[in-house]
Amino acid sequence: MKKKSVLLLILMVIIAVILNCVAFLGFDVSGFKYGGVFDEEQGIRKGIDLAGGSVITFEANKANPTEAEMDIVEAIFNARLNGAGYTEARISRGNGGQITVEIPSVTNTDEAAGLLGSTAKLTFQDADGNVVLDGATDIKNAEYKYGQTSSTGAAQAYVQLTLTPEAVEKFAEATRNAAALAGENKNYISIVMDENIISSPSVKSEINSETCIIEGNFTPETAQELANQIKSGQLPFELTAITKETIGAELGADALPSSMKAAAIGILIIMLFMIVIYRMSGILASIALAIYVGLISLLLGVLRVNLSLSGIAGIITSLGMAVDANVIIFERMKEELRNGKSIKAAVDSGFDKAFSAILDSNVTTIISCIVLYLSGIGTIRGFAVTLGLGVIVSMFTAIVITKFLLKQLVNFQFKNRKLFCA
Repeated sequence: MKKKSVLLLILMVIIAVILNCVAFLGFDVSGFKYGGVFDEEQGIRKGIDLAGGSVITFEANKANPTEAEMDIVEAIFNARLNGAGYTEARISRGNGGQITVEIPSVTNTDEAAGLLGSTAKLTFQDADGNVVLDGATDIKNAEYKYGQTSSTGAAQAYVQLTLTPEAVEKFAEATRNAAALAGENKNYISIVMDENIISSPSVKSEINSETCIIEGNFTPETAQELANQIKSGQLPFELTAITKETIGAELGADALPSSMKAAAIGILIIMLFMIVIYRMSGILASIALAIYVGLISLLLGVLRVNLSLSGIAGIITSLGMAVDANVIIFERMKEELRNGKSIKAAVDSGFDKAFSAILDSNVTTIISCIVLYLSGIGTIRGFAVTLGLGVIVSMFTAIVITKFLLKQLVNFQFKNRKLFCA
């Protein structure tokens, strides 16, 4: 039993080393190549504060566009940037129908201008991908509304569509066919912009009128956003890129390396602290922490997350939560040891008593990240993504990896309790 535990502990150390080597240095196996977390083409995307990027200013080919029209333009830009993975992009409005977009890590300004400035293509498609309505010619209007959608229902946010007379017959046939496919779970019509599905409302019956509603679990904000996205299919003016320029990193080229060095020093100090305070348990927590660093780095690189200083702050925050989970577990273990329990019983009881507190704190943090991502923009979303991923990984390493390591350590049947607590 002891020999097996020794081998498993050595194996976990090797896994920690390999994970970090793969995450930071990359690998090339059987033609599948990954360049590492900082690889220019395959790793993380750096935010504009760390890597610079493109700044493009567009102007409407229309005198004095309204705020509602500019809202539609912003909705298009956000959808296209998010679809392309540029979640750290920043959008700001100027006077006279001007709108400026800052896109990190993109130096081809012509390509970026083409991505954003082309006319939005909006279609309504059935479950088989057949186009049933064209947003530019078949949709007259889309409006956010709030109220009852039926005589017995509660008031709610919804989107009201107004079709052109020519589109009514086409939509009636499409909804009739979709409603008949309820048994196959294909009774929906997808709203697609630039080949990205923005909503897929279900169809309950044939809709044979110029107005219809899209209802669901909308908030006023999400209903207004969907209405703007639908209206973008009939954008009333074109956009011209009046300035295109490439800028350098706002915080300097050394900002990311300096941040990484600071993070590495912080991790080493945390490991030293855990070992001094919690002794054998602290050593195992340090191994789990190394596995956490490797896993989160690999995820950030593979998912090509846009990383700015706010994103680094999210990672460091999640690192603190990983350590916090270990502290809660070890403190519960120390209480059980002081109450006279065996080391094995203290490990089991410590995890059981700490689990609910760890789960509650991590779940509430994940919920906060979801809210920040859905309601925030730019760097706020970057913080939410890195913190959310970090919390999920840290919860796994604290609850699963640390517990597994401690279970192996228990098999050594230590008699000296001071190896685990003061």
